[in-house]
Amino acid sequence: MEKERKASHAGSWYTNNPKQLSEELDGWLSSCDLTKSSDVRGVIAPHAGYSYSGRAAAYAFGNIDPSNITRVFLLGPSHHHYTPKCALSTATVYKTPIGDLPIDLEVNELLKATGKFEQMNIRVDEAEHSMEMHLPYLAKVFEGKPVKIVPILVGALSAENEAMYGQILSSYVDDPTNFFSVSSDFCHWGSRFNYTHYDKKHGPIYKSIEALDKMGMDIIEIGDPDAFKQYLLEYDNTICGRHPISVFLHMLRNCSTKIKIKFLRYEQSSQCKSTRDSSVSYASAAAKIDDTTST
Repeated sequence: MEKERKASHAGSWYTNNPKQLSEELDGWLSSCDLTKSSDVRGVIAPHAGYSYSGRAAAYAFGNIDPSNITRVFLLGPSHHHYTPKCALSTATVYKTPIGDLPIDLEVNELLKATGKFEQMNIRVDEAEHSMEMHLPYLAKVFEGKPVKIVPILVGALSAENEAMYGQILSSYVDDPTNFFSVSSDFCHWGSRFNYTHYDKKHGPIYKSIEALDKMGMDIIEIGDPDAFKQYLLEYDNTICGRHPISVFLHMLRNCSTKIKIKFLRYEQSSQCKSTRDSSVSYASAAAKIDDTTST
């Protein structure tokens, strides 16, 4: 029996007009002019409304060569629903205005069988935007290709649980038909986010935010989940996808394939110059097979 997850944020966070949405995504993808590569096995991309982060996200999704990929794992943070675990969808298909993405029920069952995942009801699923904002891009990149998705809502995990889920999911990384779409925005700065870290040595506030984000991005590129944890403890940077990113870093640490993350784009929703301002940062990265280490 088909059970749909509606595109609940279409019409507000992005257009629900299929033609307009398709043209918008095509425009962003072609303007970032990236070479698609089958070595790209995952992305980290933002999840704000498309008017804010749609262009930045193209720098992640534009790297994908869809020809060999049959399954996409989606890892998104939970913004409204508290869980100390990861949760699987109870839907069978995720709708988008430009094509629907069926859920890989087989893999869902395998993950459920580990006893480590909970299930999110459809209400929780539809309220969450972190994975939905990746769906139109995936529908666009995989247009006309049969691809299934495995959405995983990543809760407020402890460091131990980040490592545990990373271990469980790492076996999927070695299969080149699998792809990973990790959802995260970067620094949410301003009093409305209860975060106003400012290091004056960088000059204006927005430069301090950029330095802070770049520090985190550099650590993610090194691929060390423990160093990333340390960084978050020290600066408390409001990276909302910290848990999905950490799980992904543990996956890459535990799999046999050598994969390296590289950030390709960084933007801020506005430039903060005073404490009354606020902004959200968007960073896009590709996780690519690392040839430099092979002999």
